[in-house]
Amino acid sequence: MLSLHCSPPFLDSAHIWISVPFTMFYIIGLLGNFTLLFVVSKEQTLHKPMYLLLCLLAVTEIEITVGGCLTQMFFLHAGTAMHSAVLVIMAFDRYVAICNPLRYTTILTNARIAKLGLVGLIRAVLCILPLPLLLSRQPFCAKHIIPHAYCDHMAVAKMSCGDITVNRMYGLVIAFVVNGSDLTLIALSYSLIIRAVLRISSKKAHKKALNTCTAHICVMLMSYPSFFFSTLTHRFGQGIAPDIHIILANLYFLLPTMFNPIIYGVKNKELREKVGKCTSRMYSPGGH
Repeated sequence: MLSLHCSPPFLDSAHIWISVPFTMFYIIGLLGNFTLLFVVSKEQTLHKPMYLLLCLLAVTEIEITVGGCLTQMFFLHAGTAMHSAVLVIMAFDRYVAICNPLRYTTILTNARIAKLGLVGLIRAVLCILPLPLLLSRQPFCAKHIIPHAYCDHMAVAKMSCGDITVNRMYGLVIAFVVNGSDLTLIALSYSLIIRAVLRISSKKAHKKALNTCTAHICVMLMSYPSFFFSTLTHRFGQGIAPDIHIILANLYFLLPTMFNPIIYGVKNKELREKVGKCTSRMYSPGGH
């Protein structure tokens, strides 16, 4: 088992100032996602497919810290793959809600959401597990300090003294196969949504459909561009300064974590009311 130390050796004089916003992002992300999980678990009225999907999204956003670098790598990248799978399921949820609302409760049951989530988890494990396994067979040089803030696959692979062609190609193919296929399914869902909306003449219905999808679209715009930027610059972005790449890679993990519960909390009236109810209950005298 490799014992590698993760350290971002860049902007040494600014480490303290950089750590302040990143720590805040991390704390806010944890509080927001744990609050979401707590409220949905406590409120029986929120035990619906949409809120179960939000819980799945929240679980994928809570970072898992472990001792081993390869183990940390597996959980980080598996979490990313699972996050993408949940976004696909949420796109399907929006499609059913808009295009087939009368059958929504029969098509998207809690049991079906659980099965779809399990399929996404199995896919994430099977696709990501070869990454640390391939790296565990690599010879590493004497210097065991990764020029990154966490155990990113390519950051660790570049420390190897051996041939990393297979690692490089497998990581790139998996990134585009997993996220590319997910984006294709999401695009298909939204094309069907747009077609259904255009058939409706009511402007009020158009606005309602747009509001239904806004939160999901915002989360995707935060997740996929930053993911592909981070993936491609590790392989083809030799001209990008390492400190810029590391900061953007950290933002890729932290910003969705922080903003997802905020976005869905602002856009969803029922969830917002339940969070307020639980908060007032906790801080009121004699509250339980």
